[in-house]
Amino acid sequence: MDRAGVQHWLDRYLTAWRTTRRDLIAQLFTDDAVYRYRPYAPQRYATVGLDAILSAWLDAADPPDSWRASYEPFAVEGDRAAAIGVVEYAESSKGPARTYHSVFVLRFAPDGRCAEFSEYYMREEPT
Repeated sequence: MDRAGVQHWLDRYLTAWRTTRRDLIAQLFTDDAVYRYRPYAPQRYATVGLDAILSAWLDAADPPDSWRASYEPFAVEGDRAAAIGVVEYAESSKGPARTYHSVFVLRFAPDGRCAEFSEYYMREEPT
């Protein structure tokens, strides 16, 4: 995987998130992928397998006009990459406007799908 390949994957990730299209989400991850929303939590918080990832994404989908985000590769080495990004949520019935800064730690399969995904994020404190 190279920097352009990781950026392409990140762009597809955002499209899948925005559209919540099952087929686009499925194209991102291997069948046995591990997705960690809370990497330091016990293993039971890892989402394992494509079906579980699809369910998690679709069950907690954000309305497409409620956020904007951008991600870019920070480091790429072999099949591993780290990406940084920002997500800004608009004020909604789910709560006030908020901004999150994220780091994704990724491991890719030879076919370019993600086999391991860990997200580290921090909410920006309102000023």
